[in-house]
Amino acid sequence: MMKPTLALLLISLFISCQNPKKETPKQAPFFKLSLAQWSFNKSFRSGEVSPYEFAKMASELGFEGLEYVSQLYPDVMESEDKVVALDSFVAKNNRLAQAYNMKNVLIMIDSEGDLASSDESVRQQAVTNHKMWVDTANKMGCSAIRLNLFGEKDPEKWVANSITSLKELAAYASDKSVNVIVENHGRLSSNIPVLMQVIEGVGMKNCGTLPDFGNFCIAEEGYGSLFDGSCKEFYDPYQGVSEMISSAFGVSAKSYDFNEEGNETTLDYNKLIGIVKAAGYKGYIGVEYEGNRLSEEEGVKATKKLLEQIASTL
Repeated sequence: MMKPTLALLLISLFISCQNPKKETPKQAPFFKLSLAQWSFNKSFRSGEVSPYEFAKMASELGFEGLEYVSQLYPDVMESEDKVVALDSFVAKNNRLAQAYNMKNVLIMIDSEGDLASSDESVRQQAVTNHKMWVDTANKMGCSAIRLNLFGEKDPEKWVANSITSLKELAAYASDKSVNVIVENHGRLSSNIPVLMQVIEGVGMKNCGTLPDFGNFCIAEEGYGSLFDGSCKEFYDPYQGVSEMISSAFGVSAKSYDFNEEGNETTLDYNKLIGIVKAAGYKGYIGVEYEGNRLSEEEGVKATKKLLEQIASTL
């Protein structure tokens, strides 16, 4: 006769075999993933790929959101009638975003004038140019336009001019559900305490920042890189992201190269994403690959994979 304790053990083993433990589902990331169109800038600028393939490419790579770059659309930027060209831009991209079930997130604006210029006519023309993109973002359902603050080298004048331009743009965008956001993009805009003087001086709810993990070169020549050592003077990226994140309407995960373990070789992504999470940020993080060793697609995939892996551990 079987002993009671042995019988109970066999019964419990049978039950557990019939009811295997379910794996704990992976926790969803605290952020959503978008793709910065600049990641494929070489393909678009060479003419090898149409910029209107962007939604399809992002969808196939598993992204949710789209971050457009104005300068990658020569049909708009070189048009003699930009209003008509922008109408076509909106119609095409809205149709493509819908077809591939993608969300239009933001438009990065370049080459539309110096918003921090001390020449009033230059500054005002830049404001006028950017208002067209505010309207465009509104028609596309984008939450923001990203702009640059160039035009003045004197910090005091740069701050004053930038505040004036941003106040006008933010006021214009306020009833259009569009945020006006500034990226650290070299020179004074990457000197974060000075940049935050501007954001605080504007003091409007729809004016904020777009922290870029890699754009912290404050050298006078402007566009040196943290990644290849060409920047002679830079602001600490971890401190910079910490100071910008409370005003952020987006985050740009800039990357350049990866080691065998899949980590970015210049930046500590665990530390950066930890800073973003600790601040309570829950919006889009845009993948922006700028390296040369990997192909554009491989670099995008490596960046996306690293972000997803870090998110699963936080």
